[in-house]
Amino acid sequence: MSQGPREIRYSDEALRALRRLNKRDLVRRKIRELADNPDSLRANVKRLQGRSDSRLRVQDWRVIFRVEGNVLWIDKVLPRGSAYEVD
Repeated sequence: MSQGPREIRYSDEALRALRRLNKRDLVRRKIRELADNPDSLRANVKRLQGRSDSRLRVQDWRVIFRVEGNVLWIDKVLPRGSAYEVD
């Protein structure tokens, strides 16, 4: 990944999940950190196999994201167990 800071955009699905999430502040802080300094979270970011997106691990939550130009797109925020199910 290239360096930040990046603009962050959320899908409607990700915004709905964050509103219900009890750890929303922590997850949002980690997303901001990913946008500003991706190398700081390198150990918690992995490219998803067979897909064009990646995941950020935040405790028991997974943030599915992609980078397009200077925009960090947050597609989904899911509990660990359901994060890798194919749509």
